[in-house]
Amino acid sequence: MSRFNARPLLFIFLLGWGGLNCSADAEEKLNVLFVAADDLNCSLGCYGNEDVQTPNLDRLAKQGTLFNKAYCQQAVCNPSRASLLTGLRPDKIRVWDLRADFRDAVPEAVTLPQHFKRHGYYTRCIGKMFHNMGNLDDEPSWSVPSMLNAGRHSDTYALTKPGLKPGTKRGAFERADLPDETYRDGKIADLACDQLREIGDQPFFLAVGFWRPHLPFLAPKKYWDLYERDDLQLPDQFASPASVPEIALHDSRELKSYGPDPQNLSEAERRELWHGYYASISYMDAQVGKLLETLKETGLDKTTVVVFWSDHGFHLGQHSLWCKTSCFELDARVPLIISAPGFKKGQVSDALVELVDLSPTLADLCGLASPESDGKSLTSILQDQSAKVKDYAITQHPRPAYYKGKPEVMGYSMRTENLRYTEWRNWETGDVIAKELYDHRRDPQEMHNVVASDRYQAQLEELSQMLSSAIK
Repeated sequence: MSRFNARPLLFIFLLGWGGLNCSADAEEKLNVLFVAADDLNCSLGCYGNEDVQTPNLDRLAKQGTLFNKAYCQQAVCNPSRASLLTGLRPDKIRVWDLRADFRDAVPEAVTLPQHFKRHGYYTRCIGKMFHNMGNLDDEPSWSVPSMLNAGRHSDTYALTKPGLKPGTKRGAFERADLPDETYRDGKIADLACDQLREIGDQPFFLAVGFWRPHLPFLAPKKYWDLYERDDLQLPDQFASPASVPEIALHDSRELKSYGPDPQNLSEAERRELWHGYYASISYMDAQVGKLLETLKETGLDKTTVVVFWSDHGFHLGQHSLWCKTSCFELDARVPLIISAPGFKKGQVSDALVELVDLSPTLADLCGLASPESDGKSLTSILQDQSAKVKDYAITQHPRPAYYKGKPEVMGYSMRTENLRYTEWRNWETGDVIAKELYDHRRDPQEMHNVVASDRYQAQLEELSQMLSSAIK
């Protein structure tokens, strides 16, 4: 019999779905499809962005629970993904940069897919799941070698230019009149769909990791054509927050490495970059749609939990920043959608949740013992959107943002229901060298650091104590 046929597929990790009913027959294990996006902030139709066109993710949100306040543990690829997939925070696995391997600090860690593998699941990765640099794919997590998971983002241009070496960064975007499968995400979607059509009797955990909308913004022309550039709603200002400590900012070097000068962009250049980001999102959304359609045509949608998530958010000039590596809301907040048979559809939860929560959630939904984790199961929220599991979410980032050897300073940021409180601490001594406080009731864009305001002094003392307790 084929390795893959129409047995229950229960989990799809796409940057944000979730929730599964454990009432299924104990002999018939639920499967997992784990789908992720790269550098995707909450610029989705289902999150209220009226400019961007994401019909497939919008449809997914209507089939499950959308988490409105989901947060990553660090806003850069490797630390975020390693934290999510181990269920452990960056300080515990000692991963704060792009090249560290969590197995050096915690060799005994059991990753989310590895946990399912140990319980008899066939686990496979197609696309970027762990980080794409070096040897960070973590072979113990998978039953077979991963595909389309490694390489440089600058390897993926479709149009050739004579005289340039492969992998040369040659612009922040590309608009090619070519089919979806010309680019890497189209290939990933096709392979994943083929895998779903061949599903066999063994329960499986299929991880699908898309590379978009990460720079460079590469997408077929038809996705660029979805947008009128001059109609895009850009922020009123591209400025740093008032009274923000300098250490909270960075030099936006990722964008600069592709050519544009982040500090001297014209209005037209900003619009072109926004256009490219949105085109990349719509391209990725179309690939998600192929997965959802394949689930439906195979009948697997009836026994499948879909989880869609992103590794972190993204700045497009807000706060004077481009890309990631900050502790601001735009970098820390991520899309997360969980859809599962037996749970309510079309829910929107304002509960504070974190990506480390996904490991215990999926184990819970599949009836497995929970692996060691710093997270909490979100099953109660899938049952009732008004439920809550925690009082705050923690995101951190070092300075320098891309350090060598060890960090000089670590920023720890706590998001509560209405506030974001950040402390920048000397890495050696733990001394607090700068603070930030933003009140989302009055300032949802985090443009006014009110840490010195008399209004908040009593709350500041409480927040500082809470943060110290959370990160000790």
